[in-house]
Amino acid sequence: MQKFEGDHISLHLEINGETKRVFVRPANTLLYVLREQLGLTGAKPGCLNGDCGACTVQIDRLPMKSCLMLAIEARKKKITTIEGLKNTPLQQAFIDHFAFQCGYCTPGFILNAHALLTHHPQASDSQMKEWLESNICRCTGYKEIEEAVKSVMNQNHPNKM
Repeated sequence: MQKFEGDHISLHLEINGETKRVFVRPANTLLYVLREQLGLTGAKPGCLNGDCGACTVQIDRLPMKSCLMLAIEARKKKITTIEGLKNTPLQQAFIDHFAFQCGYCTPGFILNAHALLTHHPQASDSQMKEWLESNICRCTGYKEIEEAVKSVMNQNHPNKM
């Protein structure tokens, strides 16, 4: 990390398996840098205070609200955005179970649920609800989202009820 032109800092961020060089102000959020500098618009600005989860990304395979994280804090971490997930069973399950309506919150839900399935592939209903409660959908019920996540768990572990 080194100073660049006044109040900007040069950073290398690992995003979706690629190293990207960005110049940021120390106050820039990761959400801002992803969207405005790198064109990765899957993480959405919503409440901008960590309540809605529309900006969820994965940092070192854990869900993180990018509106609450400074870009400078993401140095030496592996960042995954919705653009970095390709053809996962979870994405197809969201389609198959109509687990979206307007789609604004969908990338955040998918990244959150993907992390859940990574860390708890046989999550209980209460674990799933706990993980998913950090994201808000204003258009549809959560039933379809839960069914999509459960369907992937059942694909991976067919004996799970």
